[in-house]
Amino acid sequence: MEEVIGSWGQFVTIFVMAVALGFDAFSLGIGIGMRGVRLRDVLRIGAVVALFHVLMPLAGLFMGQYVSSLLGNVAQLAAGGLLLLLGGHMIYSSLRGDAVQSIDYRNGWAIILFALSVSIDSFSVGVSLGMFDTNLLLVVTAFGIFGGVMSVMGLMLGRRVSQRLSEYGEALGGVILFTFGVLFII
Repeated sequence: MEEVIGSWGQFVTIFVMAVALGFDAFSLGIGIGMRGVRLRDVLRIGAVVALFHVLMPLAGLFMGQYVSSLLGNVAQLAAGGLLLLLGGHMIYSSLRGDAVQSIDYRNGWAIILFALSVSIDSFSVGVSLGMFDTNLLLVVTAFGIFGGVMSVMGLMLGRRVSQRLSEYGEALGGVILFTFGVLFII
């Protein structure tokens, strides 16, 4: 009986963590989606985010306690710095119009940077979970599904909002990304 309660508690804990980590992907997806993203690109970005939400906690689980103590704040600062750069560039390019080349989120490197920035906290959570006896398959499956699905939901919502805001969509999306970058750093 205790084993059933313990496994149920682990399931609920991992589920809550997966939803919480997915909210990063959701909210940042809104910012990218406001820039105007095609449906095909939404699915591609969502798939890459899901992959990173599998790989990052998996890597974290295998790194253990030592790396956690070394990289805890550095990982969060790196994610915040990436978001500040992406958001600042979006704001700048929306204000300057066609005079500035904007970051193309259909580009493979831009998608990887975005996926990395929204999944870096999954690495830290993975390191923490690696210190306990956790179900590896459950962790990476839940994190991957919620990260991917919630990023697609955020991108779709941002896409809808951008159609209504037209030229201000990219600036507002940049402000959202920039704000999250500041919050990551603080």
